[in-house]
Amino acid sequence: MGILVNEQSLTFHLQAKDSSYVIQVIDGYPVHHYWGKKLRSDSNLNNLANYPENAFLDRLPQEYAQFGSGDFRQPAYQIQLEDGSRVTELVYKGYRLLAGKPPLDGLPSVYAESDSEAQTLVLELEDKYSGLTVYLNYTVFEGFDAIARSVRFANDGKQRLRLMHAFSASVDMLNKSDYEMVYLAGAWSREAHVRRRPIGPGGSRIESRRGMSGHQLNPFVALASPKADEDQGEVFGFSFIYSGNFAADVEVDPFGSTRVSIGLNPFDFAWNLPAGESFQTPEAVMVYSNGGLGDMSRTFHKLYRTRLCRGAHRDKERPILVNNWEATYFDFNADKIESIAEAGAELGIELFVLDDGWFGKRNDDTTSLGDWFEDRNKLPNGLKDLAERINSRGLKFGLWFEPEMVSRESELYRAHPDWCLHVEGRRRTEFRTQLVLDYSRQEVRDYIYGLLSRIFREVPISYIKWDMNRCLTEVGSADAPPERQLEIGHRYVLGLYELLERLTAEFPHILFEGCCSGGGRFDPGMLYYMPQTWTSDDTDAVERLKIQYGTSLVYPISTIGAHVSAVPNHQVGRYTPLEMRGDVAMSGNFGYELDLTKFTDEEKEVVKKQVATYKEIRSLVQQGDQYRLISPFEGTETSWMFVSEDKKEALVFYFRVLAEPSAPPKSVLLRGLDPNLDYQIDGEGEWLGGDRLMQAGLKIEHRTGDYLSRMYRLRSRA
Repeated sequence: MGILVNEQSLTFHLQAKDSSYVIQVIDGYPVHHYWGKKLRSDSNLNNLANYPENAFLDRLPQEYAQFGSGDFRQPAYQIQLEDGSRVTELVYKGYRLLAGKPPLDGLPSVYAESDSEAQTLVLELEDKYSGLTVYLNYTVFEGFDAIARSVRFANDGKQRLRLMHAFSASVDMLNKSDYEMVYLAGAWSREAHVRRRPIGPGGSRIESRRGMSGHQLNPFVALASPKADEDQGEVFGFSFIYSGNFAADVEVDPFGSTRVSIGLNPFDFAWNLPAGESFQTPEAVMVYSNGGLGDMSRTFHKLYRTRLCRGAHRDKERPILVNNWEATYFDFNADKIESIAEAGAELGIELFVLDDGWFGKRNDDTTSLGDWFEDRNKLPNGLKDLAERINSRGLKFGLWFEPEMVSRESELYRAHPDWCLHVEGRRRTEFRTQLVLDYSRQEVRDYIYGLLSRIFREVPISYIKWDMNRCLTEVGSADAPPERQLEIGHRYVLGLYELLERLTAEFPHILFEGCCSGGGRFDPGMLYYMPQTWTSDDTDAVERLKIQYGTSLVYPISTIGAHVSAVPNHQVGRYTPLEMRGDVAMSGNFGYELDLTKFTDEEKEVVKKQVATYKEIRSLVQQGDQYRLISPFEGTETSWMFVSEDKKEALVFYFRVLAEPSAPPKSVLLRGLDPNLDYQIDGEGEWLGGDRLMQAGLKIEHRTGDYLSRMYRLRSRA
């Protein structure tokens, strides 16, 4: 690992774990030469990219593409000068090498725990006419085939500049025009469905204009070779560490060059840059894989689990919880909550989470958001008393908040109607009868911090579920001048990050879980502050197969919240066996979301076994390497497995949605085992070689009926 610089040819060779990325400065322009399998440090890397000599800019594979001087493809940035012109031309000025990885001010990013595990290259570019200086930052890691990229714009001139567009990464790749675009799409309760389609001449964009990353499209895109699957083929993955509007573009030009760009969505965005000020883009993470989508995913998993997630809970096993939302909704009192907790204690559950409805006059979703004080009708002795009663049952206590929102019917809104995002004289659009607080304003953030921190200090809280149940509309601020209104969307996200940094630093013992009507803000930016996310409001076991499979394309299992809920399922009305619901939920951060007091004696025994089993396997599920074996998007079967780092232990899950008449015997080819080790399945029976299990497969027990699930535990002789 390292960054090798040839001063004579101005070539920069970035070596990651098993991959290389090569840049060369030609005629003043940083040119992208190569990204792929690792090249020798002594290889001749001059002119690796095969493009015509004396090529115009629109044929040059640029590292940070500009517009207005001959390149007509999607630019990486755009600046407006005081005279109204939009032409800048960045040319190379110099470089710096840094040990380790510097943090990004006010923004989440991956990090290095020591200077020896990463190295950073900073390329300095300048536009002499305007005084604009642009710093391209690249970090490579010793243990990962990943490159972290970001850009800082500095106005070193005398005139005011206006940043209209600022991507964090742009890569021009030659001879990749036959590749396929892989991304995650969906909707509320149908998040993270894997989509794959060929690219071709012209452009394709996935994006969010909702003020958050969104249920509809995740801030991730990959370019995969046509035959790439889970286990083989070349894949280039791009993930954006940000929680607001994003865009990812894939553009194929007439000459077979493919440009992939990712960063802040230029729609409804601009940033004023007075002389002497700078702007830092969020970070993009680029992952190279020569071992298919599965290898790409495992790189993202380990990097994000160990070098994006932070804090006391990063490496800890996550608790088994019960959440009362689908059990009671708004209709509960302290005694009812304690009865569910008592039932949970008898079943071995470790954490009780009190969801929506405990504050203000919150008996439905029309009131009280922003009034973060106990409803004494439901909780006559307050939150502290309830938490202590639950603690006395042997469970930790968790609490739901939606701190970014305000109800019109609330004390907060009556006192400060201008504290929500709005445009004066325009309708204030409500979703779920709520408005969005203006987190671009310091006094709003300070007020919410004061309410939350008081509760965090007074009540023995171990867990917070941080929800957000609507997109941003009327994105304007009463506190900002007209020329800064296009900054408000980004300033909102920066304000949210500031508040989260403040709270998580002051209360490190609290495990924060992000939620946004489920997976509406399941992005790397939130994971920096909250090491797990409620994956979807859809708790149906069959739907969750696709949702959790797709989410795992980028995100580690330790970040995926998954619960067992009641049947018929509240989202789709389906009846599935308790065993299948448990196996699906045990493939993530495990919990229950139903009324435990309504279980029959037979169901209680099943749940006790599930809880006991998960306590035995959760370190493997949450920290192991995941291998996706059968895709739910290709039929009615699904399978995945988890393998320990030393490959001595593995866990295989198999699911079948619909039974098939006269079906042939079924075997599943396993992955990730040591071919030289022998494994015993479920602690009984014969020993089978890892090579046999991966080449001939694991025989699946034949059973009839729909909604079948099976879990197999493998242990080696060693």
